Amino acid sequence: MTTVEAPAAARLHNSEIRGFASDNYSGVHPEVLAALAAANEGHQVSYGEDDYTARLHELLTEHFGAGIESFPVFNGTGANVLALQSLLPRWGAVVCASTAHINMDENGAPERIGGIKLLHVPTPDGKLTPELIDREAWGWGDEHRAQPLAVSITQTTELGTCYTPAEVRAIADHAHAKGMKLHMDGARLANAAAYLNVPLRAFTTDAGVDILSFGGTKNGLLFGEVVVALNPEAASGLVYLRKMNMQLASKMRFLSAQFIALLSDGLWLRSAAHANAMAARLRAAVETIDGVQPTQATQSNGVFAVLPEGVADRLRTQFRFYDWNEAAREVRWMCSFDTTEADIDAFVAAIRHELRGHSDVR
Repeated sequence: MTTVEAPAAARLHNSEIRGFASDNYSGVHPEVLAALAAANEGHQVSYGEDDYTARLHELLTEHFGAGIESFPVFNGTGANVLALQSLLPRWGAVVCASTAHINMDENGAPERIGGIKLLHVPTPDGKLTPELIDREAWGWGDEHRAQPLAVSITQTTELGTCYTPAEVRAIADHAHAKGMKLHMDGARLANAAAYLNVPLRAFTTDAGVDILSFGGTKNGLLFGEVVVALNPEAASGLVYLRKMNMQLASKMRFLSAQFIALLSDGLWLRSAAHANAMAARLRAAVETIDGVQPTQATQSNGVFAVLPEGVADRLRTQFRFYDWNEAAREVRWMCSFDTTEADIDAFVAAIRHELRGHSDVR
């Protein structure tokens, strides 16, 4: 097979431009690209009956324990819908935080595609507790109410905060005692492990999570997530639901090869730890700037802060990032596996420049 170099004109963007809008903005880790190229030689059986998907399952077993089932899928929304559907009957509902991705950022997919009622609860930091779950965990046997039969938590949360293993265990025990199951949206699972400095299974399998959406896209993959049934007895029909939800890849080896690169030699942890470290560097720097008010603990790769009126829009002429709560002037800054110290320092310098002389800054 002949390798053809892409012409320089094939690049349509300025690769020098950096941003802090999302860890989805970053490219693909070079080791993942290399793994894709290696998997591209020759033929392999389709729909998951390939050597790469078998090896991925072995690696996931090493990280999460024996007896699991694994299902590579295309994206995070698909992973969450698939996982939740497998936990619930048609009349089931899911308790989640109001800020949860399944509630705020999936365009109603769990409800429209999955047929799942979401019962969302406001939280101060994106984290559920047994007490908060109980605000919606009621009404069993009432035919007029969707039955709360599962809880979904996000690790790390949409606000960048992290559940400890003990907190996950408390939620799992509370949910299971009520006959409910526990799903974890792990889009940034690696960032949580890096922050907690514990193995992946410490706050998943060992903490009582029944099913997991394990994210890769935000940690250097081109595309792809894996639904991991940590307690297969709690889930049913995953092999059929994946196809029904249009998440079954014919050339699955390319999904699996990426995760093999991520999991084989600690790349998942190195990349996440670096992204976390860059966020910590950014947080430490902006804490010294009058006029910047951090709003959440920085426990992963995101920094949340309030800026004076107009400052965010002026900064966005140089660095892309999103408003989190526009009314409160709260913004979100995300770091990635490829964020550099120079990126952080340049961004901090721009923040200082825009705040210099601002009337709201003393």
